[in-house]
Amino acid sequence: MARPSWETDELSALRDMTRGFCEKEIAPNTERFIEQHHVDRDLWNKAGDIGLLCMSIPEEFGGGGGTFAHEAVLIEEQAKLPDSSWGVSLHNGIVAHYILAYGDDEQKKAWLPKLASGEWVGAIAMTEPGTGSDLQNVKTKAVKDGDDYVIDGNKTFITNGGQADLVITVAKTDTSEGAKGISLIAVETATDGFSRGRILDKVGMRGQDTAELNYTGVRVPQKNLLGDQEGLGFVQLMQQLPQERLIIAVAAVAGMETALAKTLEYTKERTAFGRPIFGFQNTKFKLAEVATEARIARVFLDDCIEKHIQGQLDIPTVAMAKWWTTEKAQQIADTCLQLFGGYGYMNEYPIARMWADARVQMIYGGTNEIMKEIISRSL
Repeated sequence: MARPSWETDELSALRDMTRGFCEKEIAPNTERFIEQHHVDRDLWNKAGDIGLLCMSIPEEFGGGGGTFAHEAVLIEEQAKLPDSSWGVSLHNGIVAHYILAYGDDEQKKAWLPKLASGEWVGAIAMTEPGTGSDLQNVKTKAVKDGDDYVIDGNKTFITNGGQADLVITVAKTDTSEGAKGISLIAVETATDGFSRGRILDKVGMRGQDTAELNYTGVRVPQKNLLGDQEGLGFVQLMQQLPQERLIIAVAAVAGMETALAKTLEYTKERTAFGRPIFGFQNTKFKLAEVATEARIARVFLDDCIEKHIQGQLDIPTVAMAKWWTTEKAQQIADTCLQLFGGYGYMNEYPIARMWADARVQMIYGGTNEIMKEIISRSL
C-alpha cells in the first residue's frame, strides 16, 4: 500500500509507533479479548500513556493537538491486525469531539483529560431497543428536578458500553417535541441508578463490549447538558455524524486492503493440483478485481480525509463514502474468504473474522439505506 496522500513524515512516524503498540498489546491477546467480550481495561491506560488517545483534541485539554489524520492512522493500523475489539475510534473520534464541540470550558477541562489519559473510557448512547436510525423518537427522558436532571430509559448496541465511565446520552428533555425535544447529557456511570445489561452476543466484533445500558432515576447535574440550552441534541448529532461515518469508511478501506494482502499471501503459498492457487485464472482475475476496487476506494477515501481536515467535506459526499466503501468491504471480504476455501470459514484464519466484522459497517453510523436517502436529497 502506497503512503496516503494526506500522510506526512510525522504521521508516518506515528504509524510506526501505532503499529508497534498494536502488535505488542493487541495482537497477542486477540483470542482472549474475543472470549471475554472486552479488551483489558489497562489497554486504555497504556494507550493514554504513549499519547494514542484523543490525538485530535487540543493539548490544552490533554489531547495530542493533531487532526483527523492522526486518528485515521490509528484506525488503519488497528484494522490491519486485524482487530475489532478495541473501541478506540469511537472514544477518540466521536465521544471526545462531542465534548470538544459542545462542552463549555469547565466540561472540557473536567472530562477530556481523563479521556486522553485512559482514566476514563467514553461511549455515546443513541440507539434504543425500539429506535435505531429514527433518533428523533427516542424514549429516554431527562426531567428537571431542582438543579438536576432525572434520567429514565434504556439503550442498546452501545460500543464501549461495558467499560464506559462517561456516556453521552441522547434523551428527550421535552417529550412534546420531536427532534427539537432532544438533548445530549453526559452521564458518569458511577452514578446511582445507572446499570449495564448484557454484553451482547454479536455475529462479528465479538471482542467488543457492546452493551445494553439502563437508566433508572439517574440523577445528574443540569450542568452536564452539552450546549447552552436544551433541544440542540438532534442538530448536534447531525453535525457530528459525518465524522463518525468517515471513521467507518477509513476502517472499511483498511479492511479491504488487509483482506487483499492476506489473500494474496495465502493463494501464492497454498497449492492445489500441483500449483499455487494464485496460478489459476479465476484466482488472478478475482484478485485483480479486488485490487482495483480497493485502489478506487483508497483514492476516494483519501480525498474525503483531505477535505475533512480542511473543513470542506460535505454531508452527501461522506454518506457516499460510508455507503460505497462498506458495501465493497463486505463484498471483498466474501470474495477473499471464498479463495481460502474451507479454511476461510475457520475462525483461526483472520479472513473469517474480517468477513463477520465487516457486515455491521453497513448498519451502524446510519444504515446504508439512510445513506442513500441522504445522497438522494442532494441530487
